[in-house]
Amino acid sequence: MIIRPNGNTLLLITQPDHAALAARIMRRWQHDDLIRSPRREDILYAIEHHDDGWLDVDRAPLFDAATGALLDFISAPETVRRGIWPVGVRQLGADTPYAAALVAQHALHIYRRYQGDAAWTSFFHEMETLRALHLRTAARATLDELLHDYRWLRTGDILSLAFCNGWTEVQHDDRGGSARLTNDRLLLTPDPFDGASVPLAVTAREMSAAPFASAAHAAAAFARAPAATLSGVAAVA
Repeated sequence: MIIRPNGNTLLLITQPDHAALAARIMRRWQHDDLIRSPRREDILYAIEHHDDGWLDVDRAPLFDAATGALLDFISAPETVRRGIWPVGVRQLGADTPYAAALVAQHALHIYRRYQGDAAWTSFFHEMETLRALHLRTAARATLDELLHDYRWLRTGDILSLAFCNGWTEVQHDDRGGSARLTNDRLLLTPDPFDGASVPLAVTAREMSAAPFASAAHAAAAFARAPAATLSGVAAVA
């Protein structure tokens, strides 16, 4: 779950909804070699579904019993963060093995800081094994080509995360560009959209920022929380 502060409330956005926004951004991408890639649809599918492992987890917010606070995707327990990726990769692997291999690479990339941590050893081994298995099954590219294609998943992920989280710091993407969120405008350099402005919208649920008494109370509040739409635009800086 993405949790965005909003004055006295919080805006909660599911990880799959963020991933869908990432894919909508990258479908409008006109520059570099994504537009010409023979694997473009597989890449875009991987972007859209890279967080499907969070589907069950995000049915209700995670809860910290010690503080009563809600936990986002960054502060979620390590067991949760390790556990969602094999689920998502295997789901994709049944029908779209190249997308599954890209998502396995995403898991390896975003948690690379845990390399050498004994608690994460089996996770890295499993993700590397699944990446190799699905890449071999897909027979669509070499590992070097997959790593090249992965740049687009990472770029879409960064851009959507910046918008959904309200991050105002400059974000550097994996194609060598940058983006900054100013109010509701995600401003990119260089221009990847051929001068077009790309509409951004994602659904959130608005909840109290006050501590909750229990996980059950937090889940009930989430279930009845009113929907809100975050809207904006991505455009050249």
